[in-house]
Amino acid sequence: MSSVKERADLALNNDFLRKAVRFTTERLRDGKRKAADDHGNWEEWRERGRQIRLHTIAHLDYYLDRFAEQARANGAHVHFASTGAEAVQIALEVAARKEAHTVVKSKSMVSEELHINRALEEAGVEAVETDLGEYIIQLAGEAPSHIIIPAIHKNRYQIAQLLSREAGEELPPETSVLAGFVRRKLRAKFLEADIGMTGCNFAIAETGSIVLFENEGNARMVSTVPKTQITFMGMERIIPSWSDLEVMATLLPRSATGQKLTVYMSGITGPRRTADGDGPEEMHIIILDNGRSEQLGDPEFQELLNCIRCGACLNACPVYRHIGGHAYGGTYSGPIGAVLTPALNKNVAEWDDIASASSLCGACYEACPVKIPLHDMLVYLRRRKVEQGYGNKLETAGMKGFAAVTSNSKRFHRALKAGRVLQRVVVRNGEISARIGPLKGWNRYRVAPSLANQPFRERWDTLQHELRASVAQTVTGAAAQERMKAALHKRAARPIDRKEGHSYDE
Repeated sequence: MSSVKERADLALNNDFLRKAVRFTTERLRDGKRKAADDHGNWEEWRERGRQIRLHTIAHLDYYLDRFAEQARANGAHVHFASTGAEAVQIALEVAARKEAHTVVKSKSMVSEELHINRALEEAGVEAVETDLGEYIIQLAGEAPSHIIIPAIHKNRYQIAQLLSREAGEELPPETSVLAGFVRRKLRAKFLEADIGMTGCNFAIAETGSIVLFENEGNARMVSTVPKTQITFMGMERIIPSWSDLEVMATLLPRSATGQKLTVYMSGITGPRRTADGDGPEEMHIIILDNGRSEQLGDPEFQELLNCIRCGACLNACPVYRHIGGHAYGGTYSGPIGAVLTPALNKNVAEWDDIASASSLCGACYEACPVKIPLHDMLVYLRRRKVEQGYGNKLETAGMKGFAAVTSNSKRFHRALKAGRVLQRVVVRNGEISARIGPLKGWNRYRVAPSLANQPFRERWDTLQHELRASVAQTVTGAAAQERMKAALHKRAARPIDRKEGHSYDE
């Protein structure tokens, strides 16, 4: 597997990808800011959302049991899967029992995490993504590049090429034409599908309901037309009640796309009833652990389960905006992916570098609607990597040397003097642009400043002297000003000598 640096290099040299990602993330970020400002008391609602998630995760076992009990009472089949492989096997068994040939899917990051499409195809079942962005990247044979907008890295010309190949004819790069073709194509798939497969934005413990947020209406078709429904649900997606959903329904769309509310919000409570006009005859909810329970009780990572998958941290992250989602190498990208992927995967050797894809600026925390401290978690992951022996040996030696030099003022002073002499070989116009040693990666895209001729430590005595002189001058000037004011006042109080002609009222 390539490193995050190698994948980032490919992205940084792809001007088209960088422009496409930057354009869309800036639009989403600006929309989120406006929606938050229009809301008025955004920070209060962020804290409300955080408290709901903290409470739910702290009592996750209770709410999962309650949800499962209520969902089963409503006629749904509830399955618990400890691993991704178990979840896939449960879904395949349902498909085999139903002799399914076609599965239509709404957008689901959990299904991407499980690679369920590949498993279905290997079992001889056609899996069709019905979200427009997911459908596009399925045709391209790619993974999502963004949690909310899977095809963020493509423009309408590239999309037109993909859809033209699928249509067998040349389609113009016009949004209405392209969307019209996909609509006609998917409509037939909805009608012939044996199984509808969805994700789950939120699960309501008090009624055993699942809630889906979407803008295209495809999830509603997936959950009403096929006779069998399979819903994949991360175990942390639960909230206690419908009143709590009000808070999440306020936070999620505003944070994700700047909308006050998504176009469609579907609450599904069990399979079709006798009086219902549509809906599945059979409903299966697969609740997935897959490493999530490992974060429970961990003071550094438990808040990771608070995530509501809005994607706001991706739009705010300066690293993501430059390299896009595929550079992260996993299902989840951006700051949440840089933490979630290593946290869920205990194979540190495989993911030991992904936590370094961050500037630790904290923009992700400021954008997060439930205030997850992702920047702190990234530091914890870097520490864990070093503690488990996966750190860079050269970097470790360099940090030890840096500590040895900076812990002693005399050694530090001598090192600065030596550095000013040695840097003359590579300094040009006050900058170091040479790609050598630790500066090789840095100077590929920017330049490093040279050491100052007189460092701050050496300037300190001079600065103190200048400060004292400035204060003394200020004090002296103030005293002189007071003396002048007193003299003028004294002069004004003296009687006018009329003989000298100084009176103005003669």
